[in-house]
Amino acid sequence: MSEAPDIALTPAAAARVAWIAERQGRKPILRLSVEGGGCAGFSYRFGLAEDVEADDLVASEGGVTLVVDPMTNDLVKGGAVDFVDNLGGASFQVTNPNAQSGCGCGSSFSV
Repeated sequence: MSEAPDIALTPAAAARVAWIAERQGRKPILRLSVEGGGCAGFSYRFGLAEDVEADDLVASEGGVTLVVDPMTNDLVKGGAVDFVDNLGGASFQVTNPNAQSGCGCGSSFSV
């Protein structure tokens, strides 16, 4: 486990992760990763993690842990993971200042 990543977890996102983890009987650990693909080149992937891996960078908010691997950290530096619930639907979203462009759904980006 390494120092804090260069991405934050908002209180709204932390509350939603805690809610999901409690209902699934799992630890409140959210893993954010970036994968090749999506309509803009890279896509965000979210999931509950069982544990923190040795090379993960870790941030905490409201009793919830956000983990990212070093490659993902490089691509999302200075960003934030938020949970948005509005007329368009409810979803986790990443504010990423490194993204040169994105897609309309907000789940894909390019650098």
